Amino acid sequence: MKLIYLTDIHGAFSQVATLLSETVADIYIVAGDLIDIPFYDIDAAIRYHELQTELWALRARLNRNDEILEDFVDSLLEKPDVSEDIIEKGTRYQEYTIRARRVMQQKYKVLENHLSFKTSAAIYALPGNYDMDLKYTALHERDLHLHWHAVDGLRIAGYGGADVWTAGIPQRYIVRYESGIGAGDGASELYRFFRAVRPDIIVAHQPAHGIMDRLSFKGPSGSPALRTYCDNHGVRLCLTGHVHADWGLRESEGTLYLNPSNFGDVTTGTGDVAEGGFFYAVNFDAGAPAAVTLHKLVEDRIYDIAAYRKESGSWTEDVIDRERLDARRLYRNYDMKSKKYSHIPEIELFKEIKKFYRLFQTQETEDRMVELEKAVEMMKDRFEDVAMDIVGSVNLGISQKSSDIDIVLYLRCDSNCQDLNEQCEYYQRVKRSIAECLGSRYRFEIIDCINLNQVERSIITRNFECETTQRFVAYRSICRPVNYKVIAPIEDILNEDPGFRREMEGSIRSYFRIFVTTSQHVRSFDKYESRLKMIGIRIPESIKQKIRDYLQMSSDENAE
Repeated sequence: MKLIYLTDIHGAFSQVATLLSETVADIYIVAGDLIDIPFYDIDAAIRYHELQTELWALRARLNRNDEILEDFVDSLLEKPDVSEDIIEKGTRYQEYTIRARRVMQQKYKVLENHLSFKTSAAIYALPGNYDMDLKYTALHERDLHLHWHAVDGLRIAGYGGADVWTAGIPQRYIVRYESGIGAGDGASELYRFFRAVRPDIIVAHQPAHGIMDRLSFKGPSGSPALRTYCDNHGVRLCLTGHVHADWGLRESEGTLYLNPSNFGDVTTGTGDVAEGGFFYAVNFDAGAPAAVTLHKLVEDRIYDIAAYRKESGSWTEDVIDRERLDARRLYRNYDMKSKKYSHIPEIELFKEIKKFYRLFQTQETEDRMVELEKAVEMMKDRFEDVAMDIVGSVNLGISQKSSDIDIVLYLRCDSNCQDLNEQCEYYQRVKRSIAECLGSRYRFEIIDCINLNQVERSIITRNFECETTQRFVAYRSICRPVNYKVIAPIEDILNEDPGFRREMEGSIRSYFRIFVTTSQHVRSFDKYESRLKMIGIRIPESIKQKIRDYLQMSSDENAE
């Protein structure tokens, strides 16, 4: 079983959708804080916060801190001797609160729309301190707060919220958190719930006391009740968040704790923006976590940052992307420093079309991706640096049982072979190994083979005439990778020189335009549309127009 965990989303819903379309797992857990502000307009959020602060101070002066702020305001406005100023501020606050509830519920509906397209996996959500109680939202059937679910014999249960009220969020609608520092186990709602359910996997927004819970201004901030429960009840995995800077992997008393840091970008206390994109993938063996990988989503690319494996009773770390890992450990931005790259129009159109088709990704597609990932894993002891790019129906996500797999193979060949060299012994060995791994389950065809050694030299020396690098640039712009950690360092070098990449894309433009207007490519899109019709999906006219534009892009150039 494979589980993907991401937390502190902070409104990054489109990135969540991208993650779902680019990954394959049995379970996804999307944890709080799910939204960022309870308005669409930042100015409205600021005005609401200002009113909240003034009324909060008034409540304190009147010694009525035992009331939630909205109840205090409601009762205040019922008194006959309230000043006009308070009436005006209180009334505006009530109006903003109603508006906030409506906007928050709309935002959860948007997130649910993204999650609902992924029908091949179980997806659960947990509220944080920025969220309203999910039982009142479109996410109620996925809600883990005070709920549990059984998947593959494992019980997953959750407890959301945190022992802090987040200014700017209506206090009336937040999750009531009853397990903070100072709450004894017997008085803890969290502890009583978990003791009744006895989960194997716990999801909690606020961390356990003493484990990835340190705040720079107050020290440990976690829940003693959560720590006590995990220490004494055989919890296999505890997934937390909330504290973005104190993240990582740690095992204590047999429980593995994970906090991947924030998935959405967040504003720090200094006003800077800390980039997100981080999530964990956890593979289980015999019901226990056996391997964990820290990933980072950057636009539509997923980078492998570090891999962890349980060996001889302890966890070992294999650093895959040292620069990104070091940046995260220092809580510094790495990918945000790069200006977003704009591809040529043909590629941008294809990416938009692919994003639409991926919304309806089939189980057959996911099965093929799982088998390809297994094949690469099985080959790693025999071959170094083997990766793939997938084209065709698997790339778009709409494979059927009869679909084959079209593969672009990436190797580091010391013989300096170029192109698809059927005479290369190393290439033949890898091809046979892929066939052995896939067996008779799936037909596959290697449509191209790229020697990464040659591409790397070409990029470093800025060899604009290298056709192998031109093809590499084309595939990397539109294809779906397998074992991307092998490709990522070379694409990073490529992206450090946007002028070179843009020139290479310009060089392949004519080739790309010929490719997209071939009859086989046109028939493929007809076939893809028919497949969607079979499951009751009609392609919107806006997408049809994009496909027509994509397929006809050679017209202007041919007329010249």
